[in-house]
Amino acid sequence: MPRRAPSRVLLFTSSPLEGSEGADKQLAALLASTIPDTEFTWFTCWPARDRPRLAGGRRIPILSQDGIPHARERLQVTVAGALQARQVDLVHAVLTVGTGFPLLSRLWPRIFPSRPVIHTVPGVKDPHLLGRARPLGVTVALSHASAHMLDDAGFGDVRVIAPAISLASWPRRARSSGFPVVLFAGHYDPGGGAAEAVAVAAAAHRAGARFKLVLAMRLRPGQDEQVQAERLISLARREGLDDVIIHGHVADMGALIAAADVLLFTPRALSGKADIPLTVLEALATGRPVITSDLAQFTGLGDAVLRAPVGDVERSGHLLAQLLAEPRRWEAAAERGCVTVRARFGPERFAREYALLYQKLLR
Repeated sequence: MPRRAPSRVLLFTSSPLEGSEGADKQLAALLASTIPDTEFTWFTCWPARDRPRLAGGRRIPILSQDGIPHARERLQVTVAGALQARQVDLVHAVLTVGTGFPLLSRLWPRIFPSRPVIHTVPGVKDPHLLGRARPLGVTVALSHASAHMLDDAGFGDVRVIAPAISLASWPRRARSSGFPVVLFAGHYDPGGGAAEAVAVAAAAHRAGARFKLVLAMRLRPGQDEQVQAERLISLARREGLDDVIIHGHVADMGALIAAADVLLFTPRALSGKADIPLTVLEALATGRPVITSDLAQFTGLGDAVLRAPVGDVERSGHLLAQLLAEPRRWEAAAERGCVTVRARFGPERFAREYALLYQKLLR
């Protein structure tokens, strides 16, 4: 029997896939590298510079200096995507619902041809945006909490497929024997966790814990890195924390997580970040305990993380101080997290669920 031709899929992202970091791009890259019998097309940075490139597939160059979804990048991918969609069998959009999404969703039927569409929603920046938005096709949420929110907003066919990471890229590593390090990784968004991490670290410090606080910060379009970093350092000083380091772009996130003892992620709201931030999964896979706020989107993690009520910095600080002071408690938390990620957030399950959805829509 002749072999069936591979399905042709356009990965539609808000900016070049091989550009800056972000959950949407990481999830899209995992799709491109794990789903069999599929020929993917995606957007890539031009000029390429020194960015790593995905193997296989078809690349559509997009003029971009940093890979961040500025207005110029978003316009280019929309035009290029509309042209490329005519040459594929299915469009898979991996897009956060941000401020520009309602307009894109209303224009979508006019500028894109009649093709099956899957829209994976890594996160929703503001739930009020959903009232002005329209579904692009079958919608996939990363958590049941977001699925209920999308369903209530009239998004119709909403599925849940939990995110995944490449476990081979995040092996479990022994705990460092040096001076303790507490890590936060995220954005400068108000309520997004950075200021909260400083407050939690200060509470743990008052309880007697001694450690270095490392903040790995990513910029949003239009933010001034120096201004944002200075504000965060000033806040740390006011909280009585002197041993604080702020990183911008981190070339080797694996090494940074491995050097940490605990990952702290206690935002008041996710504000567009992935329902389960991939950094949380990466830290758990590495064998690092994670302290989170008790947001509904984190329910799927079960007891893999330690949770405190949203905004309760004293409780979170107490949990942090306990982990750093009690090796057995640290080991138990590290083991639970590692086992959970390897059982429920691996690439095989992720690829299998999406492959079945592809087959259903293309059939």
